[in-house]
Amino acid sequence: MKVDYIVVGIGIAGISFCEQLRTNNKTFVVFDDASQKSSTVAGGLYNPVVLKRFTSVWKSTEQLDVALPVYANIEKRLDVKLDYKIPVYRKFASLEEQNDWFTASDKPLLSRYLSTQIIKNNNDFVNAPYGYGEVLETGRIDVKTLIEAYKRDLIKNRLLFETPFDYKNLQIENSGISYNSINAKYIVFAEGFGIKQNPYFKDLPLNPAKGELLTIHAPDLMLDFVLKAGVFLIPLGNDLYIVGATYEWKDLTNKPTGKARDTLLTKLDKLISCSYEIVNQVAGVRPTVKDRRPLVGMYQDYNNVFVLNGLGTRGVMIGPNVAKALYDFIEYNKPLDVEIDINRFA
Repeated sequence: MKVDYIVVGIGIAGISFCEQLRTNNKTFVVFDDASQKSSTVAGGLYNPVVLKRFTSVWKSTEQLDVALPVYANIEKRLDVKLDYKIPVYRKFASLEEQNDWFTASDKPLLSRYLSTQIIKNNNDFVNAPYGYGEVLETGRIDVKTLIEAYKRDLIKNRLLFETPFDYKNLQIENSGISYNSINAKYIVFAEGFGIKQNPYFKDLPLNPAKGELLTIHAPDLMLDFVLKAGVFLIPLGNDLYIVGATYEWKDLTNKPTGKARDTLLTKLDKLISCSYEIVNQVAGVRPTVKDRRPLVGMYQDYNNVFVLNGLGTRGVMIGPNVAKALYDFIEYNKPLDVEIDINRFA
């Protein structure tokens, strides 16, 4: 088999790059063994504001301008619903936070996204005496549906190998790449935390953080917005809500823990007073980087081996944009932004 690209990993990063290949009529195959869970346990929010500090997310407007059309194209092609437009409300803890919000809303990068109207809390089951601030142009990508639908399509077209990638079988020459019976021009590793096993990129400064989410059933809560306080609450419909998220840097397994559950429930019980039932708990390791920027670039010894990683906690926003940057770098020799280029750690 002869293709233009081999892609390793089919989380948000891998899917984003595959969409660049499809758009540009490049042939490819994908390897994925479902060992990495960070994308499948993602909340999927796209939100241009850092709600802890009322600051702008890095290149948020540019990212959304690239990302949302990509998801719209996937929805149309695969006949699935992925993009749910839903407002994000930030609970105010005090009058001082209300004032900080108004101050932030005057800043050039934030004025488009921060509503200057204080929203009063009318929900008897939510503890929010100072009300909320609304973030505009927000929503949720259903990442689980995205990955499942994308995999089905790849399988149907015989483009997905659901096996671990064996680095020992990869033969690299500057004229091309071979892996088992596949010959390709390029290979792109989009493995998330799995990069730690990759002999070409394992020394990149990934600072992985395990995250855990709960799903609860709360019929009395009746929220039609994402609520961000000590935790975030994301409505899924049918009285189901995602509750998240935790950060853990020592236990880097995909196994849910009682410690994380208790942490989330303690914060949740301070926020809401209605009864609820826990229906699920999931865990995954996020590929975060110490400077909170993605890892994109070329392996130093070969001109056909590349990495797309480090999307961190905002993968649905960042993924399509950096995938396009990597594609343009490979195909058109367009320089990478120094903020994402792995050479910043050389």
